[in-house]
Amino acid sequence: MAMKIIWSAVLVFVGWIGYYLFGRQLIFNFVTAFPLIRQMEETQEDLIAPGAKRYTVISTVVMAILCLIICGVVLFFCPLYLKISFAVGAVVCAFMLAGKITPDNRDMFDSFCSSYYKFVPDDELRTAMCNKKPSRMKLRLHDMGLSTAFIPDFKKDRND
Repeated sequence: MAMKIIWSAVLVFVGWIGYYLFGRQLIFNFVTAFPLIRQMEETQEDLIAPGAKRYTVISTVVMAILCLIICGVVLFFCPLYLKISFAVGAVVCAFMLAGKITPDNRDMFDSFCSSYYKFVPDDELRTAMCNKKPSRMKLRLHDMGLSTAFIPDFKKDRND
């Protein structure tokens, strides 16, 4: 009986860490990256290079494959109580991250900027993104005569 409890705890952890590493990235891609890329393209077609979308698609495919492999192994090889333990871990992680993986969250926007600045052809805008300075990004977009609508308004908990 003790080994069943230990294995259940291990599968709870595997479900939690699997969702945190791979499921969170999938959610980030669909909720933050793709919408921000689309909004930047709507602002100006060449504001961000086409490679950004390919980069995100590849990330999404790889994360989906890894999620499917992990879930497949658990579902195929584990008894019911371990499947339930795995699902509990994943659901707990999903609830912990609920509402945090949005572009309106400053940390997620900064993560987007850190990952996608290399796809921005304009030097000043790229530097502002690299330095995670939305106020400078807005100034540069204003100087270019473009909308700043894709830069969300954040809570006033951090300084630029």
